[in-house]
Amino acid sequence: MSILVNKNTRVLIQGITGLQASFHTKRMMSMGTNVVAGVSTHSAGEYHLGVPIFSNVKEAVKQTKANASLLFVPAKSVKPAIEEALQAGIKLIVSIAYGVPILDVLEIHKMIKAHDAVLIGPNTPGIITPSEACLGVFPENIHQKGHIGIVSRSSTLTYEAVLETNRAGLGQSTVIGIGDDMIAGSHFDKVLELFHQDIETKAIILIGALGGAYEEKAAAYYGTIKNKKPLIAYITGFEDFGDDMGYASDIITHGKVTIQDKKRIFKDAGALVIDSIDDLHETLKYIK
Repeated sequence: MSILVNKNTRVLIQGITGLQASFHTKRMMSMGTNVVAGVSTHSAGEYHLGVPIFSNVKEAVKQTKANASLLFVPAKSVKPAIEEALQAGIKLIVSIAYGVPILDVLEIHKMIKAHDAVLIGPNTPGIITPSEACLGVFPENIHQKGHIGIVSRSSTLTYEAVLETNRAGLGQSTVIGIGDDMIAGSHFDKVLELFHQDIETKAIILIGALGGAYEEKAAAYYGTIKNKKPLIAYITGFEDFGDDMGYASDIITHGKVTIQDKKRIFKDAGALVIDSIDDLHETLKYIK
């Protein structure tokens, strides 16, 4: 089992013929990802990497029954690309682009909610269920099939968590980077809910950050669960940026929500809270 993606996920790549898209699509396919279609207005009717290319998402979905889309498009093109995917019936969308305009992201959120879809990103390494499916730009040789779910706001520390679960002999069920930007497509609490529904996920690692209220919402949700799976929480960031953090919740609270506050909230909810990512390996011993 896994969450959101598995070997049966039929993946569509929007912008498949680009240099980076070609490189990562080839790697994703080598990991077992079922890439069934690509979209490129300049190469419609052709094949690329053995994948049929269509001029639009609607036709690609009609012909291949694709049900998930990965976007390799520039930041300014993310909103129309997501809108096209949603209108074609795609329910899982991954956007790795960095620097998507904030107003675009706000409008994207409305569209995602209206279509009851799931967005991973933007500015994310993506999502991977090891040995089954990868939608994104994860390193190809570090993941191992296992029982730890990982969800993170830090791309770099996501990889560190993966390596530590491997070192502990536990592996990963599914790994999700919800996005490093100010506004993430998916929230921690929803991902925690999905991991709790997955019988193969035995424990969860959550890597949060200073800024925003994603962690507080996740802790509040975790605190309501009666049969909790073990949750290891780590909050990354620095607290000496000054008064203006640039996040709405920090401005509203005048910067008074600190890393220590977020740690305390998770502890109160029953999570195992670590002070350094280096403590992860030792903490994993408690959930074997």
